[in-house]
Amino acid sequence: MPEVDLVFPRAYVEFVNPADESEMMRCDLTWLTSSYKCIFGEGCQGIYADAPDMGCCTLGAHFADKADEKRVAAYVDMLDEELWQQKPQGRPVKKKDWIEVDEDGERKTRTTVLDGQQACVFQNRPGFKNGVGCALHALAYVIGKNPVETKPDVCWQLPIRRTFRTVERQDGTSYTEVSIGEYDRRGWGPGGHDLDWYCSGNTEAHVALEPVYVTHEAELTELMGKAAYDELVRHCDAHVRSRSALALHPADPR
Repeated sequence: MPEVDLVFPRAYVEFVNPADESEMMRCDLTWLTSSYKCIFGEGCQGIYADAPDMGCCTLGAHFADKADEKRVAAYVDMLDEELWQQKPQGRPVKKKDWIEVDEDGERKTRTTVLDGQQACVFQNRPGFKNGVGCALHALAYVIGKNPVETKPDVCWQLPIRRTFRTVERQDGTSYTEVSIGEYDRRGWGPGGHDLDWYCSGNTEAHVALEPVYVTHEAELTELMGKAAYDELVRHCDAHVRSRSALALHPADPR
């Protein structure tokens, strides 16, 4: 079936962050209770038709901040030739081997072209002895970590999107609204509409046996905090029990 429209009715829940009363969590129940799953290697066509095996890793990953880059650097030092196809041979890894600066001066993982397909330098290509996919993702399983710890923030967050805004009340007080929802095409900016294929609203990727709020527990806990995640689970459980067809993600199976 085709990718669904970007605009459709959604159900949301708002609640105060139990760990920080200055934050109001605003969570997209329609997305978080959907049956989405990453289907990389299981039918993912890649965001660009000329790099179908690269998934959404074609452009490299921008670092959220210095702490994000520093954390990833520690795990890059752990990669060997068994895990990283493009690891420099015969010398220590340098930052220039895996970091570049884009036209806006932002630091990101390098992109390289192998066999005609552009992708992040950590993306192992078809034909690599230990398979296609992210070297940092593979490392996580080798050392007993969750990929949330080893990969750049933007990589493990996608396709969950967290945004912040300050809301001014009529009485002059304010609070921080933390939104947790679907990172659809619009999250990529204007260029998102030009992607050749995208997963979050594609029926082919809504095949998980459990909903997003269960399968992405680690990611949501990192984004929200444990107390807020536990409160989210309570609301999602109630929504699953009571939701009507109008509250389903349109890409979910009927």
